[in-house]
Amino acid sequence: MLYLDHAATAPVRPEVLEAMLPYLRDRFGNPSSHHTVGEAAAHALDDARRRVASVLAMRPGDVVFTSGGTEANNLALKGLSIGASQRSGTPVHLVTTAIEHESILAACEYLERVHRFAVTRLPVSSTGRIDADHLRDALHTRPGGAPTALVSVGYANNEVGTVQDVAGLAAVCREARVPLHLDAVQAAGWLPLAGTGADALSIAGHKIGAAPGVGVLAVRGRLPLEPLLHGGGQERERRSGTENVAGAVGFAVALERAEAERVDTAARTAARRDAFIARVLSLVPSARLTGDPVERLPGTASFTFAGVFGEAVLLELERRGIVSSSGSACAAGSDEPSHVLLALGIAPEVAQTAVRFTFGHGGDLDLLPVADAVADAVAAVRSGG
Repeated sequence: MLYLDHAATAPVRPEVLEAMLPYLRDRFGNPSSHHTVGEAAAHALDDARRRVASVLAMRPGDVVFTSGGTEANNLALKGLSIGASQRSGTPVHLVTTAIEHESILAACEYLERVHRFAVTRLPVSSTGRIDADHLRDALHTRPGGAPTALVSVGYANNEVGTVQDVAGLAAVCREARVPLHLDAVQAAGWLPLAGTGADALSIAGHKIGAAPGVGVLAVRGRLPLEPLLHGGGQERERRSGTENVAGAVGFAVALERAEAERVDTAARTAARRDAFIARVLSLVPSARLTGDPVERLPGTASFTFAGVFGEAVLLELERRGIVSSSGSACAAGSDEPSHVLLALGIAPEVAQTAVRFTFGHGGDLDLLPVADAVADAVAAVRSGG
């Protein structure tokens, strides 16, 4: 079976498992406990935090370990905007886009509904890119005069792989003195994480070879952050609950390895991705690439196949030993067309034909036979089997 759904989750790296095992078996103490077993766990947690901060070029105290990307995004959106509202004493304004991950969009809907915050959702181009002038206009409009507390943007889109000009967006945010949060869940391991100009950054461990159930929100210490979880005051009172020490240790190892391999792996994978895209487009006349043709993740190739249902193509591919997806794993099972594809101007009936292929960080897979299998699968669906 050939697994091409790494954007949903990636296999755990062997070296990550090796690093985690002692903290599951022998050094299992609670890092808040004041005895030698607990202190050993606390030391491991501090070391993991320092290593993550080093990769991100941030301070160890900026790193908050979470249960994954969804919690990190919720903590960023809710924590930073509510913290800013408490500081100003007024409702605030947030800016995001129409193509964000469900964890961002749902958090914004909550803040509108419960806290009466104003939210601006920027449109994107037909390839999924944000216009910096649209962001600048949104920061100056400020609905109802509410101060803008945060801009939240996906560094790279989880469905179509489009990469944003984060340097340009960060410059606009600096001009307006508004913090920028980047959802870097899909970007980690493919794109630079240090020097982005972001004030907060979300990462999920299971996308980079760490175990599921651990993530990070890195947020500048100067920003007021209201916690979502209350109780024991862990993570400098920003995320209560006994820390997942083994997960944090594994996350640090996975992030370091992904960063060390990033430049070479991204280049090799991008070359194979481009050859794969070209072959699919040449073999399947109805195929259309979604997302930006150039500014896209090295490991993502996504298409629509007008006239065939995407789920049927996925079943045909699985019969041929290839596992892929129709889009975000968080929207799996939904009959609704992708909000991302609709925002790109793709018709609903065409959006439902989408298939996404996402490749791992190995970079050595020959994808041309996969393209041939895609052509065969689409032809089989068209012919009725």
